[in-house]
Amino acid sequence: MERRDYILLEIEKIGLILAAIKQKLFGGKENLAITIDKQAEDTKEILFNELNFELDKFLIMNMDESIQYLEGFQGFNIENTDSLAEYFAELGLREQPSIQAKAYLEKALQVYTISNLKSKTYSMEREMRMMEIKSVLE
Repeated sequence: MERRDYILLEIEKIGLILAAIKQKLFGGKENLAITIDKQAEDTKEILFNELNFELDKFLIMNMDESIQYLEGFQGFNIENTDSLAEYFAELGLREQPSIQAKAYLEKALQVYTISNLKSKTYSMEREMRMMEIKSVLE
C-alpha cells in the first residue's frame, strides 16, 4: 500500500510541475517581454531541479530511447505524458519557423505517439493535436 501511495504522489508531483510550467509559459500575457528562449530555459531548469529531467537530452532521443527515459520516472502517466507533448507543441507553434521549432514539433508528435502506445483509451483531442502538428510540419 505504501508503494502505491508513493507512486500516486510522484504522478501528482509531475502533474503539478507540468501544470506550473504550462501556466508560466502559456497562461497569461503578463510576460510579453520574456522571449520564448528565456521561457524554454526556465522550463529546462525547473524540470531538471525538480525531477532531474534533462530536456535537451530528451529532445534528441529517438522513440525507443524516449520511451525508456520516460519509464525511468514513476510519475509519467498518460496525462503527464500528454502535458509534456503539449509543452513541446506549444513551443514549436509559438516560435518562428526554424530548425528549433521543427525539433519541438517533431518531439511533440513523438511524445503523443508514446501516449497512444501506452494509453488504453482513444483520445480524439490527442489525434486532433497530432494532425495539427503534422499540417504545420508539411
